[in-house]
Amino acid sequence: MTPQRQQQRTKSPLGRMLSFIELPSSSLRFLILDCPTESTLPFYLEEFARYNVSHVVRCCQPTYSTTKLNEQGIQVHDLPFKDGGIPPPSVINDWLSLIDVEEKSGIDTTIAVHCVAGLGRAPVLVAIALIELLDMQPLDAVESIRRNRRGAFNKPQIAYLDNYKPMLRRKAKNASLKTSFSRMFFRFASSASSSPSASGSTSPKKQQAEEVTSIPLSSCV
Repeated sequence: MTPQRQQQRTKSPLGRMLSFIELPSSSLRFLILDCPTESTLPFYLEEFARYNVSHVVRCCQPTYSTTKLNEQGIQVHDLPFKDGGIPPPSVINDWLSLIDVEEKSGIDTTIAVHCVAGLGRAPVLVAIALIELLDMQPLDAVESIRRNRRGAFNKPQIAYLDNYKPMLRRKAKNASLKTSFSRMFFRFASSASSSPSASGSTSPKKQQAEEVTSIPLSSCV
């Protein structure tokens, strides 16, 4: 964490409740937190401004209105799943779509993620992001987040992450293969259409052979 970030975190009344996760060589960052309420939301909004938060992902049921966040240009995404559980495929797909778009944009931004206490569901999503975007080993991702947020993850969540298979790289690889096959097919089709046989012209050897086979039988007597 940069000195400026450390200073901001020290001054914050919510400092111990916020865990800032930076990604090396990436413009995308994550902020793990507990669940705001209507009364504490103004404090969180101040922190969101400091950390340049552009998206808030809620992994639990809503406990506050999104109006004030939207007024500050912050988009709120509801991706709830069971407390202490693992995210279903629908949540994973929505989460991967969000981090993929934001990471590819190259714009410095932070995605804030929270559940109720910020110790289970929110860290799981951020761990998936580290695995996907940094090619980090699952248990290394768990340890990295735990260094910033003590007590994060339970045993089922760690077991799930340990067996998690990255999907963004697989999709990119499949797309690359499709592009390569398309280019190969296009080149093959182009070369076939431009070949002499395809254009209707006849090679000299083939033309000579045709002339020989077309000699009248009377001339051979």
